[in-house]
Amino acid sequence: MSVMIDIAGLPHERLVFRPAPLAELCTALHALAEPGHHPGLHGWATATNSALKPDLADRLCEADFLWASTFSDINMPFAALPDTHGQPGATLAEDLDLLDRLSDDVFVDAALEISCSRHYSLKGPSPLVNAKARAAALERATARGPRQLDFAKRLLEDPPAVRAWLRRLFEDCAEAFFNDVWQRVRIQLAADARHKTEVLRRKGLAEALAEVSSAIALTEDGARIVVDKLGTGRTSALDPAVGAGITFVPSAFGWPHVLVGHAPGWRPVIHYPVAAPELPGPASLDLLKLRLEALSHPMRMRLCRYLGRASYTTGELATALEITPPEVSRHIAVMKKAGLITTRRRGRYVLHQLDLTVVARLGSDFVEGVLR
Repeated sequence: MSVMIDIAGLPHERLVFRPAPLAELCTALHALAEPGHHPGLHGWATATNSALKPDLADRLCEADFLWASTFSDINMPFAALPDTHGQPGATLAEDLDLLDRLSDDVFVDAALEISCSRHYSLKGPSPLVNAKARAAALERATARGPRQLDFAKRLLEDPPAVRAWLRRLFEDCAEAFFNDVWQRVRIQLAADARHKTEVLRRKGLAEALAEVSSAIALTEDGARIVVDKLGTGRTSALDPAVGAGITFVPSAFGWPHVLVGHAPGWRPVIHYPVAAPELPGPASLDLLKLRLEALSHPMRMRLCRYLGRASYTTGELATALEITPPEVSRHIAVMKKAGLITTRRRGRYVLHQLDLTVVARLGSDFVEGVLR
C-alpha cells in the first residue's frame, strides 16, 4: 500500500523545499489535540494547553477535526492556487491571505475532508450544491460529536463567516503561543529546506528523497515518487491546471507523520518531519507476544491506520475498509483482548481507538508506520 505521485519528465527546478507557517501551526495544534501521537512533545503540549485562555481552548475544540484525526488541506492553501507556483507564504499572515483566496467550494471541500474518507482522491460534487454530498458530510460530522456537527452545519450554511472565524482563531493562536514557536523553529526548517535543495542539486532526486524520509522512494524508472503508507492514493505532479511540481514542507512538530496532499486539483505536497524523538521502551515478553499476535492480521494493521489517529465507530470503519460491520467487530474484539483498543460511548455511538501509549511500547517502527 502506498501513495504514488507521477513525475515523469518533471524538471528538478519544479521541486520546491520550503517551510509553511500555517502548516506548522496546524501541526502544532494536532500535537496539542493528540499528544499520544507525539511522545516527544508531551512536556510542550501539557505546558501549552494549560496556558491557553479558556475561550481560545474552547474555540480550538470546535474546529479540532481540521487537524486532529485527519489533517485538512486548508493548512496548505498555496497548493490549490496556481499562481503561487507551490510556494507557501513567508509568514503566517501571508498563508492566511492565501487561505482567504480559496473559493468557497474548494475551502469547504478541504475543511470537510474528515474521518474515514475513501473519496479523497476523487473529485466529487461540492456539498454546497449537492444534497447527497452534503448529507454524507453531515453524517460523518455527526459521528464525531455535537461540536463537530455544529461546525459542519455552520460551514455549509455560511462559508465566508466560518472562514473569517477560523482566521481569527489562527491569529489568536499565533498571539498565544505560535509566534514564539515559529521564531524558535523557522531557522531550523529553513536550514533543512536549503539542505534538501542542495542535495537535490548535487546528488539527484533519489538521494534527496532518502534524506526526506526512509518511507519515500523513487521508482527505478524515475517516473514516480512512492510514499510507503497504510493507505492508497495516486496523483500527478504534471497537472497544468494547478502548475507542474511538488512542494516538500519540513516540520519540527510532525514526527511520526509523513503527510501527502494529493487531492484532485491541488499541487502534490509532502509534509515531512525533520527530527524524531525517542520512544518508551518495549513491553514484557508475554504482552509483546499477545499484542503481536493480535496485529498479525493484515486487516487489523489497516484498522490501526484509522484507530491510531482518532476514535471511530464500527460503521465508519466498515465503510472505510469496505468490509461488513460484523467483520470489524470481530477484529476489534481480538485487539481489545490484547489491550490495544480503548472504547467509549458518545450518545448512540460507540467509539474505538488505538491506545498509542501501549502500542508505542511495541517499537517506533510500528508507531511510525501506522501514523505515517
